[in-house]
Amino acid sequence: MWLRDRTGTEPTTARSPLGARRVLSMVALVLGVAAAVFFVIRAMSTGEEVWRWEAAIAAVVAVVAAVDLLVIRHRRSSGQGRPGSRPRPGSRPRSGGEDRYQQ
Repeated sequence: MWLRDRTGTEPTTARSPLGARRVLSMVALVLGVAAAVFFVIRAMSTGEEVWRWEAAIAAVVAVVAAVDLLVIRHRRSSGQGRPGSRPRPGSRPRSGGEDRYQQ
């Protein structure tokens, strides 16, 4: 990905785009759920097929936004979104039981 390999003169205060992505996903989730409910009510009152399709599209938008929020939550908890949190090349990942018995 183009944001992962930072070398050269980029600022040391560079920030992850996960915050903006989280806000956009929350807005899409709220609007998608609200639109889906509105279109379902409209489809039930009029009986027209177009409102069912609109409700389905809005529901898909809401589901995609919810999945994106879960991905963002996972990346933030694993430290992938913070600058300097990636392991260095050639370093070995540490497992939980390895350091317990070494002195």
